[in-house]
Amino acid sequence: MDAATVERVAGAVLAAPPVLADIDLQNRLRAEFDGLRVVVCNDDDVPPNMPAAFENARCRLYYLDASEHCVKLSRDADSASGIVVGLIGDE
Repeated sequence: MDAATVERVAGAVLAAPPVLADIDLQNRLRAEFDGLRVVVCNDDDVPPNMPAAFENARCRLYYLDASEHCVKLSRDADSASGIVVGLIGDE
């Protein structure tokens, strides 16, 4: 996954209305970035030892690797087939 895509996703999250439900934001991102796997969750749901690929005031983005049987978080941009959007401060 290239850095430009990650930054564009982060920008789209930042530009989205903050009152948008997680599932609605997820659907919006999937439509905007056709073919990209996107999962939206609370950043507290991501393991604390996982470094973010990108961060802004609203979210942290993590690489998602679905190349094997089980989907997993990854530190490797080359193996990433999607992005996990961890929303910051979403209670």
